[in-house]
Amino acid sequence: MAKSYDLLVIGGGSGGVRAARVAAGFGARVCVVEEYRLGGTCVIRGCVPKKLFSYAAGFSSLFDIAPSFGWSVKAGFDWATLMANKDREIARLEKIYGSLLSSSGVDVIADRAVIKSENSVTLKKTGQVISADKILIATGGSPFMPSIPGIEHAVTSNEAFDFKSLPKSIVIVGGGYIAVEFAAIFNGLGVETILAYRGAQILRGFDMHLREGLAEEMQHKGIRVCLATQPAAIEKTARGLCVTCTDEMQMDVDQVMYATGRRPNVRGLGLENVGISLGRNGEIPVDEFFRTSVPSIFAVGDVNGRAALTPVAIREGAAFAQTQFNGNPTRVDLSIVPTAVFSDPEIGTLGLSEAEASMEYPELRVYVTRFKPMIYSFMPTDTRMLMKLITDARTDRVLGVHIMGSGAAEMIQLVGIAVTMGATKADFDRTIAVHPVAAEELVTMKEPTYEIINGERR
Repeated sequence: MAKSYDLLVIGGGSGGVRAARVAAGFGARVCVVEEYRLGGTCVIRGCVPKKLFSYAAGFSSLFDIAPSFGWSVKAGFDWATLMANKDREIARLEKIYGSLLSSSGVDVIADRAVIKSENSVTLKKTGQVISADKILIATGGSPFMPSIPGIEHAVTSNEAFDFKSLPKSIVIVGGGYIAVEFAAIFNGLGVETILAYRGAQILRGFDMHLREGLAEEMQHKGIRVCLATQPAAIEKTARGLCVTCTDEMQMDVDQVMYATGRRPNVRGLGLENVGISLGRNGEIPVDEFFRTSVPSIFAVGDVNGRAALTPVAIREGAAFAQTQFNGNPTRVDLSIVPTAVFSDPEIGTLGLSEAEASMEYPELRVYVTRFKPMIYSFMPTDTRMLMKLITDARTDRVLGVHIMGSGAAEMIQLVGIAVTMGATKADFDRTIAVHPVAAEELVTMKEPTYEIINGERR
């Protein structure tokens, strides 16, 4: 006889776990089926280990600055120590996820669930059938790799988190979040790092000041940024890997890592058994309450293609539970989403880019400042911090905030509160500055750097 639940969640990542816990708190009988490890991409092989690696890489810049403040530093780096500590921390967090589910009364099954019908799944290992009034798909995404000769010699971020030894040189393919973050990590750890991106500039979709600014900073720090090119073939040689690019450039390196985007994890889910069709990018289309074309099946997080960010998945999971198990219809507003890129220097951004704002608003005021960070006071450097505000000239409302520099991620979280509340430039102006900190620039930019009228800069 099939076991029955009110809710069966496929996927034990951030979105699925939040949905399960909140639904159980409302009295639902809940089961989570996860085939790998609890915590999902973010905890196991994404945000958390990435941030830990970023901390490790960041020490090298501090060691460079320290002598100007009178410190004599002799430092060495041990990859094995970092890896062991990372693995221990990830295991600790995974255990916490399990404890949170257990204490919430949620059953957890380590298996792969395949949708059998609108209200049932089959477990791949045991063949057991589990039924549920509602099924939530929260399987996240996975790295994409193109089909080129020699692609089997390359890795993705999944494997990069578990390198047995630190490579001496690496080509990172891509220009998005993951690519620039890993370029900073490996460069900071002393690896000869090359970034190859097929586009004209990195960080497609971000504000152009951030895109150009980060590309400059990366090159200042010794990362070789190669634009309008990508590998056409990878060949294994006696010395490592030979990468031949589309512009015929060749590079000999130890490792090639692809960070060319992620795709929703839908393969083998059994969606065809219930007639769920995928979107153009392989995502599961959902309505505003995360319902698929099948009334009893829902999808949250990266798999639905709305916004591939852990906090969004968590918010969607909670909103789903509120809607379905608490009688409280809850939507998730994605019009303003603060986000960070842990590059070097890091980026914090929210709202509209200048290009996006120019298409929506006839009159804009744009405020831009670039300055040398105070920590470099005693030494020559090309490093600059960048802050940019975009405002609607007619209403004075802040439409976008873009920051590049140390602490940008922390700043954008707090600025996000004000902008979400509808803050105007006048609200920023009457806020008393904290001195001396970089963030004071956000409230001291009085005159616009330029205006944009009907799409033209003036």
